[in-house]
Amino acid sequence: MSQSPRIVITGAGVLIPGADTPAALVAGPTPGAEPVAPEHVVGKKGLRYKDRATQLAYGLALKALRDAGLLDGDGSPTVPAESLGVVASSNFGNLDTVTRALDTIHTETVSGTSPMDLPNASSNVIASSVAIRFGLRGPNLMVCNGATSGLDALHWAATVLAAGRAERILVIGVEPDNDTVRRLLGEGRAGVDGGAAVVLEREAAARERSAPVRAVYLGYRAAADMRSCVEQLSTLGSGAAPARWQTPQTDSGALPDDLLPGVPRDGFGPGRASGALGVLQAAAATGWFDGGGAGPVYTVAGAGGAAPAAGVALLAPQGA
Repeated sequence: MSQSPRIVITGAGVLIPGADTPAALVAGPTPGAEPVAPEHVVGKKGLRYKDRATQLAYGLALKALRDAGLLDGDGSPTVPAESLGVVASSNFGNLDTVTRALDTIHTETVSGTSPMDLPNASSNVIASSVAIRFGLRGPNLMVCNGATSGLDALHWAATVLAAGRAERILVIGVEPDNDTVRRLLGEGRAGVDGGAAVVLEREAAARERSAPVRAVYLGYRAAADMRSCVEQLSTLGSGAAPARWQTPQTDSGALPDDLLPGVPRDGFGPGRASGALGVLQAAAATGWFDGGGAGPVYTVAGAGGAAPAAGVALLAPQGA
């Protein structure tokens, strides 16, 4: 039986209010920062008629692909387009578009809908729009799986790579903040209005193009609850104790004190990251490694308590 290829992270991009790099994410977003302006990252061309999540995803894709050295000066892939795919994660992504279209149909019948708006109601609009804009012709997948969605996206990207369907996958986690999202979340909660993107790549492919490795993907685990998930993560890689724990976004008191005692915990404050969380965690771990961190980082997502949880373990290149 052949051994699965080692998978690494070769690029990362961040766009949330108050943090636009993995290092800034590690330091903590600036409180009270202005909303992200995607047009300042990718320009205004092509943003019209696109929903907020897709606009943000364009900016994330550009930052991560450039960071990984996968775009040339004209914005075209520097590798065969078929070798580069997209997996996107978002739970609220085009919810505003869908509800607006349904409201219009209810009040005005289908004749009142806009031909420019309806294509954005597709469940795969974020992943497909990014692939079209950047000419990425590899596998294309959208994940919408609740609290664990971002880490699930990393897992499916790694699965695609292990199966030999692509050499590298751009993984995007993005969530908008708008009135529709706030009504859904309730209790005065808001969406994170941004996200992160990372490039997962077969190590051999990264070595072939002399791409710097930013982090090593040790593996993914899913379990019936958070405690079981954390225990299973310890079986990955060398089995070394984690140096940091990227925790789920849960209500206060949902993280037991006796779970990974003494391990520094990192979280993401204002704004429900939801489907963007797992990718934000991976980007933050990459930023921590860039700053000299070496030990394993556990990234865990879930609703807390006895709810299902998922986790990914990452390691710095010098620690692998």
